[in-house]
This record gives sequence, structure tokens and C-alpha cells, in this order.
Amino acid sequence: MEEAPPRVSRRVAASEAAHVRAARRTLVIRHNSGHRVVALLEIVSPANKDRPRSVQDFVGKAIAALQQGVHLLVIDLFPPGRHDPQGIHFLIWENYGDELDAPPPGKPIALASYLAGSLPEAYLEFAAVGDLLAAMPLFLDLHAYVNVPLATTYEAAYRGVPAIWRELLEGPPPTRV
Repeated sequence: MEEAPPRVSRRVAASEAAHVRAARRTLVIRHNSGHRVVALLEIVSPANKDRPRSVQDFVGKAIAALQQGVHLLVIDLFPPGRHDPQGIHFLIWENYGDELDAPPPGKPIALASYLAGSLPEAYLEFAAVGDLLAAMPLFLDLHAYVNVPLATTYEAAYRGVPAIWRELLEGPPPTRV
């Protein structure tokens, strides 16, 4: 085993930004027999929307999953941005050639659950920043799903955030007079 650094002409390391982009926010659900992937729960991060290539990669992965018969729940809590001006759901669904209705006024956030099949179906909820999140179905097969309680899950996770970070997010507590 060598102790000295390798003798090569160049060494390249991934940047911290690349590491953040590569961080997985996917929950994979497998069938108990054969461990076949049946569903994915994807949480969209800012890194999934920070550049055109990131958006294309995310949307491509979603479409590939649906084409392989894998059901999908996409949780995108970020309003449409420069690289997804109509939202992630629109970019996924345009692959199927159907026209989409605009989200309700003032509710730019789309939660989308996809039932994979020869003709996929999408189950949608729209929200605004600050709204309580609806429970969303995560399909396990064509006839069964589990409801994912997004609001209670988020609240439980947030309670676990250290006070210093909650204060940074919420601002200092009001001063008493």
C-alpha cells in the first residue's frame, strides 16, 4: 500500500456545489418479494432547479421512472422559477402531450402523485407558501396507495431542528415590553 500521494499529472475533485446537487432526496419503495422498485417519493431541492441541466435531469428521471412502471410522488415546495417557469409538474406532464390547466391563482406550488401505467395519471394538489400541506397518495400498484401525511411529517421534522436554526429561519422572538 502506497502512503505518498499518487504521481499523476492532474487531480480533480468535485466541488461542494456538485456534492449538494448529488445529495439524494429520494425515498425508494420496493416490493417485499424480489425487491422490485414500485414507487419513488422525490423531494425537489433548490439544487434540482438551479440550472437548466438540473431541471432536465430531474424531469428525465421522473419520466424514466413512470415509463418503467414505477409510481412517483413529487414534492416540490418551491414556486416555479427561471428554469421551470410553469413548474416541475408541467415539465413532466408535457411529455404526455396533454394540455394543462393553470394552477389556481395564488397557489403556485404543485404536489403531484403519478400512477404509472400505459397511460399515466396525475393526482394534484396546489398550495401557496405557508399553506398546510395536504396528504398525498403514494401508489404502490394500480389499485392501492398510502396517504403520505406531509403536514404532520414536516411539522415533526421541523420540531427536531435545533433552536439556533429555527431562530435563523423564523427571526428572533418578539421582545416583550
